[in-house]
Amino acid sequence: MAMVLHLLKGGDAALARTVIEQHVGAGDRVTVALLPGAPAPALPPGLTIRRVSSDLSYSALLDLIFEADHVLTW
Repeated sequence: MAMVLHLLKGGDAALARTVIEQHVGAGDRVTVALLPGAPAPALPPGLTIRRVSSDLSYSALLDLIFEADHVLTW
């Protein structure tokens, strides 16, 4: 089981949602970090959603990036 971090900065999240669903379905630990201004798209259950600046500092985001096995930016 891999730890996967998805960074969403905004825009159309359709492709990101498809990939996130695949990771969740594969049993990976998935965290989605919403960058400032990014809307929260409809996401599947079983993952962690964090919003940078309000409940996740940039320092903590950096820690998540280095802890993750895979980091994807959208």
